[in-house]
Amino acid sequence: MNPEFSTWKDARFGIFVHWSHISQQGVEISWPLTGKVPMFPLAQDIPVAQYHSSAATFNPKKWDAGKFARTLRDAGAQYAVITAKHHDGYAMYDTKLSDFSIMHSPYGKDIVRQFTDAIRAEKMGVGIYFTLPDWHHPDYPPFTDKDKPYHYFGGGPQPEPEQWQRYLDFMFGQVKEVLSNYDKIDLIWFDGYWEHTPEQWKSVELGNMIRSLQPGIVINDRLPQNNDFDTPEQFIPPKPADRPWETCMTMNTSWGYNKDDKEYKSAKQLIDTLCEVVGRGGHFLLNVSPMGDGTLPPEHIERLSAIGSWMSKNGEGIKGTSAGLEPYQFYGPTATKGNTIFLHLLMKPYETVTLRNIHVNKVESVYTLGKGKKLNYSIHLSANDQIMQGLGFMDPMGDLIIETPQSILDNYATVIVVNFKP
Repeated sequence: MNPEFSTWKDARFGIFVHWSHISQQGVEISWPLTGKVPMFPLAQDIPVAQYHSSAATFNPKKWDAGKFARTLRDAGAQYAVITAKHHDGYAMYDTKLSDFSIMHSPYGKDIVRQFTDAIRAEKMGVGIYFTLPDWHHPDYPPFTDKDKPYHYFGGGPQPEPEQWQRYLDFMFGQVKEVLSNYDKIDLIWFDGYWEHTPEQWKSVELGNMIRSLQPGIVINDRLPQNNDFDTPEQFIPPKPADRPWETCMTMNTSWGYNKDDKEYKSAKQLIDTLCEVVGRGGHFLLNVSPMGDGTLPPEHIERLSAIGSWMSKNGEGIKGTSAGLEPYQFYGPTATKGNTIFLHLLMKPYETVTLRNIHVNKVESVYTLGKGKKLNYSIHLSANDQIMQGLGFMDPMGDLIIETPQSILDNYATVIVVNFKP
């Protein structure tokens, strides 16, 4: 068992992989089918036939699943989730229920099989993305140019009952395929629920089938009424959920490879986001988008490399941690693990940082991750606590004031470790 991944609930940093045949054309995944949508400002608007045309020519000759998985591992990821099928209906795996798949392309090999095997080989957890709608399937029905602009956020097209049942049989069948043919799947990530009601999706029955096929799997909240965790998208919630949650976020504004989207977040922004999400007890699922040849864009490689370098020194403050202290106790994110508190300094301090209202007499050591430098600190007690300590009360709550010389600071984020006696 990989010590960095036992279950999804123990992992903190994962990689989302959005990929389909459309990567050849260098436009956003699925949404260009629907015309301009405000939530995807840089998604192109192209004719439906043009969008689907690259399914017949998809041939990512430079795709190397092993190298790809090692890149994610080296970035410090503990699990990875791949799009088995996005809204455009194109299956990136060997489905027996449709010809619209990678198996009927010039490439002709099962990407999901290669991905899941390679991710497991690097001791990471495996996740599958599968969307409920299918904008290509004849019984859904398919999205056409006449359906633009997209207006289905309040409910999608309503096919005849016989059509809908055929579609449900197809959709259930494909979910069964991806959960039966690729060994252990740790989580399944649904999407597109807004186009129909939970009753129409038969979401309770679908969730029950999933759990029977993959005991121990976790299901995201986009399968309504039968799920395990929440998925805020592109933001960090101001208040953590009362149950497990995962923020998914893109490096730029697009999910699929979009040659026109150069609005990238910096490595510093992404590392800060990771620290903030972990400090609130969440999971951070950062998206990457392979290009048509199967390689990652240089901007993605650059950021993954920076995150990996930082994680190699500071990952102890991320992996296997739990939510940290109350906001008033420290000015930035914190995380905990056993008798240890990790202080994430996202901004450069001046001379000191203060950790408030802790068991100061139980502090055993204070040092930085990465550089491993021991730090000087002092203790501040209220006048009343000083009196109580003098009378023999040896476990007062006070402030820990830690000296932070400039020499200890990391270029991205500095992590200070405070160990406590049991």
